[in-house]
Amino acid sequence: MPNHPIASYTKSERLFILYQRLPRDKAKAVSLTELMSAYGDNPDCFASDRKNLENDLTSLKNIFDNIFHNDALVRVPAWEQNINGQTARFYIEPSFSTDVVSEQTVFFWEMLSNYTANYLPVSMQQIISAKLSQIKRQDQYVFANSSLGQWQLHLITLPSIVQAPTLNSEVLTSIHKALLENRQLHIRYQKKWDDNASEKLIYPCGLVFIDNMMYLTGFYPVNDHIDDKELLKAHRNFAVNRITQASVINKPIPDWVGRDAFSLKSLHKLGRLEPTDDTQIKLILKVQKYACQHLYERPLSIDQQITIIDDTWNQVSATVANTTRLQDWLVSMSQLSVVIEPLELKAVILERLESGMQLYKTDE
Repeated sequence: MPNHPIASYTKSERLFILYQRLPRDKAKAVSLTELMSAYGDNPDCFASDRKNLENDLTSLKNIFDNIFHNDALVRVPAWEQNINGQTARFYIEPSFSTDVVSEQTVFFWEMLSNYTANYLPVSMQQIISAKLSQIKRQDQYVFANSSLGQWQLHLITLPSIVQAPTLNSEVLTSIHKALLENRQLHIRYQKKWDDNASEKLIYPCGLVFIDNMMYLTGFYPVNDHIDDKELLKAHRNFAVNRITQASVINKPIPDWVGRDAFSLKSLHKLGRLEPTDDTQIKLILKVQKYACQHLYERPLSIDQQITIIDDTWNQVSATVANTTRLQDWLVSMSQLSVVIEPLELKAVILERLESGMQLYKTDE
């Protein structure tokens, strides 16, 4: 069991601790008040910690419901019933355990190990690694011969051309805490081309994964404004590997940061989650016919249209965000396609190609 109040840990860690602490006996079910004795001991934060405890219990229930398809976390009175002045008590069904070997549980832990462990604090990585080893040891033969286990022989993930950058686990821990607790974040950020790092105060919104890079997206501190466009001027993205220090400020982020207009989904639609020169452009390409086949399979946008020009060329039109990744892709397609519109983008691609040609023509 942890030596510090549960509230002092990240949400992922809190859920593990609560799972371990909750009794496996209906007769020993505990109330929120009883759980609070271990959850939070700071009188100044009692109300917010108690609310976080309620949310953590709900989150734990959702994990059991959605991943294990098991009503393991029991509330008395039942979750769907109104409490009506009664004291709610909680326990976990004694027959339930994440240690039970099944395709679902192994897949759950394998997924955490393969896809999230690199972005979690070291303590969480160790828990996941130990849990996966424990499950495989329990019944390695049964797992190896299950339909899921047999897939191990038929699947492989190829790494990116360039390796993922090294991430500071202490920085990640602070980012996780700030995001999950809606707190302001103070960071020390080293820009790619700057000699010196700079100090920044951030209203964090979320994490963005692009290829094998991770970015923190958020806002610089500004006052609320009736015009969302004015607030968007304070939006920024920060490569997490360039954050050398991060500390959580015990101040909540302003309510306006939580508006629907600034959700990750909305910011993505606006083209704000990666470097971009414009929000949306109407891209028109002339593409060699045989090279156009993959755009039938993987269209550039939902409104993409492909028309035949002649036996050699097709025309492709699509509404896209003018991002750096789009420009990189167009450069990589330069021997197979030509940008027709917009002219500004055509000029950018031409300039990049000419610069590359000069490098190759230069004698060493």
